[in-house]
Amino acid sequence: MTTHIDGSSSDPLLQPFTLKSLVLKNRVMSTAHASRLTRDEFPQEVYQRYHEEKAKGGIALTMFGGSSNVSLDSPQTFQQINVGTDAVVPHLRAFSERIHAHGAALMCQITHLGRRGDAYAEPWLPMLAPSPVRETLHRAIPQVIHDRDIKRIVRDFGLAAKRCRDGGLDGLETHAGGHLLGQFMDPTVNLRTDKYGGSTANRCRFVIEVHEEIRKQVGDDFIVGFRFALEDGCSFEEGLEMSRILQRTGLFDFFNVVFGRMDTKMALASYSMPGMFVRSSPFLDKAAAFKRAVDLPVFHAAKIADLATARYAIREGLLDMVGMTRAHIAEPHLVKLVEAGKEDEARPCVGASFCRNFRATCIHNPATSRETMLTHDIPQAARKKRVLIVGAGPAGLEAARVCATRGHHVTVLEANASAGGQLQLAATGSWRRDLIGIVDWRVAALDRLGVDIRYNHYAELNDVLDHQADVVIIATGGLPDLDALPGGELCKSVFDALSDTPPREGSVLVYDGTGRHNAYLCAERFVEAGLDVSLALIDSTPAQETGGRGDDQVWMRNIARWKVPVSTNVELIEVTATASGKRRAVFHHHLTDERIEVEADHVVAERGMLAVDDLFEGARMYSANDGYTDLAAFASAKAQPEMEGEGGQFHLYRIGDASASRDIHTAIYDAYRLCLAL
Repeated sequence: MTTHIDGSSSDPLLQPFTLKSLVLKNRVMSTAHASRLTRDEFPQEVYQRYHEEKAKGGIALTMFGGSSNVSLDSPQTFQQINVGTDAVVPHLRAFSERIHAHGAALMCQITHLGRRGDAYAEPWLPMLAPSPVRETLHRAIPQVIHDRDIKRIVRDFGLAAKRCRDGGLDGLETHAGGHLLGQFMDPTVNLRTDKYGGSTANRCRFVIEVHEEIRKQVGDDFIVGFRFALEDGCSFEEGLEMSRILQRTGLFDFFNVVFGRMDTKMALASYSMPGMFVRSSPFLDKAAAFKRAVDLPVFHAAKIADLATARYAIREGLLDMVGMTRAHIAEPHLVKLVEAGKEDEARPCVGASFCRNFRATCIHNPATSRETMLTHDIPQAARKKRVLIVGAGPAGLEAARVCATRGHHVTVLEANASAGGQLQLAATGSWRRDLIGIVDWRVAALDRLGVDIRYNHYAELNDVLDHQADVVIIATGGLPDLDALPGGELCKSVFDALSDTPPREGSVLVYDGTGRHNAYLCAERFVEAGLDVSLALIDSTPAQETGGRGDDQVWMRNIARWKVPVSTNVELIEVTATASGKRRAVFHHHLTDERIEVEADHVVAERGMLAVDDLFEGARMYSANDGYTDLAAFASAKAQPEMEGEGGQFHLYRIGDASASRDIHTAIYDAYRLCLAL
């Protein structure tokens, strides 16, 4: 990047872009998404602070309100904003002032869900659609929309747009993909024979009527865009024809293009919000082809998570504004770091789609969506301390990063030859390799901070006592829970299965007792080795603890492709050896109460992790706090109380799987909220 004498930059991403009368200070934006941070159907402080952090971080435009509802019969299916009432306007005004104070622009997405809504959400009204075609994802069999409802909804769109203008927003976009506007455009959903169905022009009629009303309410100066889902029930070529029809009306100021359907869980994870199993920037070439064919500015976001790709898209004229939505969930200060020449310090989006879980949380940025409680900028400590951290998995690395950033003197002891802990194994999966970015980013940060990491150092109690630390944090992780299983010694653990060379032949029974990724990573490894694999699950469907972000769909798809037999609702209770040297797995069927026996050459048992806590227990008697964590302070990220116990040499805490078997995000969140005020 070159900085000119007048302070301007030659970086394509940092060039301004004029949209109508609005000057966007750079080419980076965050697209609208359902963050699930609303309160009482409105974007209140928690919601606003989440977006404000991106504005502080230098972004040009943040869009909010993914699927904000304009009508009573477009229900709050996934905690959207209600823009169908005047009560939203004061919240929009406060929101606009907050974002504009940092020089960023703010726009809202408004929509009617049509058949995409939940018919059993309040107020329990029928879902509407052009034709009575059921939507798979939300399961609604819709009522056919008639002329009176069309006129009402057209009016609702206009009034919602006026509220956006009155709320001080810089613009809005309507949402077509999978929603009512798109359902009229989609020939597989719109089976009508009246003036709203049949030809391409007829299927665009409702969209045009909506935007005519919007223009009537907001005037010609207000920015109005269209989130256009191409290849959503029709060909790319027909999508281009539709775009030309809409463009000729003069009603639109930009197109925000996405691709593919969103009416199944797998479609969402593949197209609308591409998951880790999808390659980087999968639709950029199509978005570029669309831009070449239209005259309006084109925005696009779909797994453009790295700055190199974003920069390329702008430099080559493929897009006018590049959406880096999930990249900003991971690193809301992304643009500021680019401006400072420190983009290599930006926390990477690893594509885990954890942000699709329950709200817009990042798998390895615990401050995101918790801005009212946690700061993204780690403050300096008033009193510097000596901190010893045992374990360099995700929790230990994060604890070391936060403590060192606060100015403490930090030493990390790690038993293995490299950092990462269980993440090293998790990243061996064919489509989960980018997880290693969680480790690499922290190791690089610790190197910049000068943290002393001692590898191949198995810490014992004398190491802790000799260090004379003020604070000791145990982040030793967990080991597979096989000891409590009768015959557990006859099983392979997930650690063994993922690190050892697979057997050359034979049958493998993989048991999933957690619903997490581990068992399926093992199954994948054995299938790829050409072995005869079967699965047994304690749950009714595979990978239940991964399902909020679509990963369960990936594993179910893979299982179907592998043609692996699956037994569900069974709990592994015992493993024995047969006379022929095989393993006999004994299950209890939770539905039928039957005892089921299955023989295989090898049994892999996934039952979660048991905390490696022997060092913690041994150190407690020497600590001032007996290893006690004040839960009220911990839950609110406040400083732990200073204690003076009989041992009194140091304060002792444990985090991550050394406390209990949970996930990556929780381990990092444990570390962050403990150390932020240490």
